[in-house]
Amino acid sequence: MTFGERLADLRKKNKLTQEQLAQRIGVSQSTLAMYETSKREPSFDTLLLISEIFDVSTDFLLGKQ
Repeated sequence: MTFGERLADLRKKNKLTQEQLAQRIGVSQSTLAMYETSKREPSFDTLLLISEIFDVSTDFLLGKQ
């Protein structure tokens, strides 16, 4: 499972739209869509924020766990 697939799965399980999550992490909806389709990777700060929002480790998000 890729980072993008994990992100989309977590977002859906938490009943958030792309727009809602994008606002929470300070990016546009189109940027979030690129994260979810693995066309772009988030900055380290954004990755940390995503891990805090979903209460998961960065290792989990990156598939290292």
